[in-house]
Amino acid sequence: MNHLLSIESLTAAEILAIVDLAKRLKATRGQEALKPLAGECWGLLFSKSSTRTRVSFEVGIRELGGDALFLSSSEIQLGRGEPIEDTARVLGRMIHGAVIRTFKQSDIEIFAQLSGIPTINALTDEEHPCQILADLLTIEELRGSLEGVKVAFIGDADCNMGRSWIWAAARLGFELRLACPDLYRPPTELLERAGAAVTITGDPEEAAHGADILYTDVWVSMGKEDEAVHRAAQFAPYQINDSVVKAAAPKAHVLHCLPAYRGKEITSEVFERNAGAIFQQAENRLHAQKAAMTLLKS
Repeated sequence: MNHLLSIESLTAAEILAIVDLAKRLKATRGQEALKPLAGECWGLLFSKSSTRTRVSFEVGIRELGGDALFLSSSEIQLGRGEPIEDTARVLGRMIHGAVIRTFKQSDIEIFAQLSGIPTINALTDEEHPCQILADLLTIEELRGSLEGVKVAFIGDADCNMGRSWIWAAARLGFELRLACPDLYRPPTELLERAGAAVTITGDPEEAAHGADILYTDVWVSMGKEDEAVHRAAQFAPYQINDSVVKAAAPKAHVLHCLPAYRGKEITSEVFERNAGAIFQQAENRLHAQKAAMTLLKS
């Protein structure tokens, strides 16, 4: 594994290797003798802001022995019109790895190709692989296994999280249900390319029926703020609430990749009842990302 650009680009074996190593790194945090990033400086290039992504990567890089350099789009020439190709060629000669959080998936792929350094997708409009890896780790911790898990994703099924769940289901072979308005279904081409066992419905309770995991995300992703009013109306019926939870399996877990807007995609009551799992999920970003960076250097 040279880069972490998407779940689509990973094999099942690579996904499971990251999850397995993440469990071990979590169990031995603070006791690690191995410092795979010792003497290295990794750049964090963020065109989109984040709390969890920035903190988890900066802490993870330092715990692996490296140093982190945060670069927002307002601080580098990329934000003033320099082509991603030129930024990649420059930074590839100065830093040892790159973590990029931006809009276009193609920008990350170009950077990885031209920079010659390990490159990690920390979120694009197409996929959010680091979050999915943390989610899979969390599900394994909560259930004891990923085998046979049934996941119901409720909300915008064509967002980066919905698309990443499709690829995770395709790679690992679990059942995925998507509950979404018609306008926010994933493209047929994507579903055909993935070949995953995906069911799409307009009824959240139908998607939740017997599910082990109920999952949601914000209705308005970064860059979609001008659609906020329209989206709120479209997604109002697609909330994880007590009725949806009741339809799920008796010991189902509710997950949210955060930030959460209580009263919109999830009720405050359901969120608080599942806060332990949700913040376990948030913590696991650190461990999954440390595992990915370790494997990129092996």
